[in-house]
Amino acid sequence: MTIEHVVAMILFAISSSVTPGPNNILVMTSGVNFGTRKSLPLLSGICVGFTVMLLLVGVGFGQIFSVYPVLHVVIKYLGVLYLLYLAWLIAKSSGLSVNQESSKPLTFMKGALFQWINGKAWVVATSAVAVFTSVSGDYFIQNALLALTFLILSFPCVGIWLLFGAFLKRFLSTPQNMKMFNFIMAFLLVLSVVPIILEIIKTY
Repeated sequence: MTIEHVVAMILFAISSSVTPGPNNILVMTSGVNFGTRKSLPLLSGICVGFTVMLLLVGVGFGQIFSVYPVLHVVIKYLGVLYLLYLAWLIAKSSGLSVNQESSKPLTFMKGALFQWINGKAWVVATSAVAVFTSVSGDYFIQNALLALTFLILSFPCVGIWLLFGAFLKRFLSTPQNMKMFNFIMAFLLVLSVVPIILEIIKTY
């Protein structure tokens, strides 16, 4: 693997991790509502969960969909429904105090498992494996290096959204401002699902 190849992989990892998507929207919303410390398990679950997903896709897990294409369809439907459910929860919490005890951030495990129904995560994982690995070389080393690159870079890239959310918290101390922010985040989360919905409609 050449230096140019590694640089390209790093740039791809940064751009795909830092750009808006379901993961970053959830992390920023959690930062606003719960602060940085309480949102760290969610951030860690997202970064570690995607790394595991990338490794499994790299060793051939993605080929299961070629044998059982209906499984891919089921995951897409579940992903859409879950994202819409999360958007509803965010919008529903808009009238609550950010310090209310009954309101809790998503856990590490929920952040990790969320990757398997996250449409953007699937696109990034399959694209990364297709572009940055080759059967002509040491495939497993390439796959491990790819996963390690994403693991290292995803923490600061996704973490930026968490810090931004925690920064916004000081300006969203009133119920009205918090309500508006959560509604906007819920709306953006719904928008992130639209491409998947259109794909499903176009295919079927």
